[in-house]
Amino acid sequence: MSNMGNMMKQAQKMQKKMAEVQKELSLKTCEASAGGGMVTAVVNGDVKLESIKIDPSVVDPADVEMLEDLIIAAVSEATKRAQDMVNDEMGKITSGLGIPGM
Repeated sequence: MSNMGNMMKQAQKMQKKMAEVQKELSLKTCEASAGGGMVTAVVNGDVKLESIKIDPSVVDPADVEMLEDLIIAAVSEATKRAQDMVNDEMGKITSGLGIPGM
């Protein structure tokens, strides 16, 4: 029984640590640009888009499609970076536990 109790304590400790790390991550951001910096997206550790900056020179009513593509590229890369950041930090907590997918 004490082995089970120890496992429960470890699980609770890990859960608390994961909550702390998630809170810290929500304050961090990842940034990515497209088009040589013409469009920049910022995504936070909750993997939510915080901001987009668009250089006015890239706004061309005759070529809206290019601007759309730049926005998609910047947001996609910033989101990937934020997800990688979260996975890396959570992986530090769960490494060595042998829990698949964590």
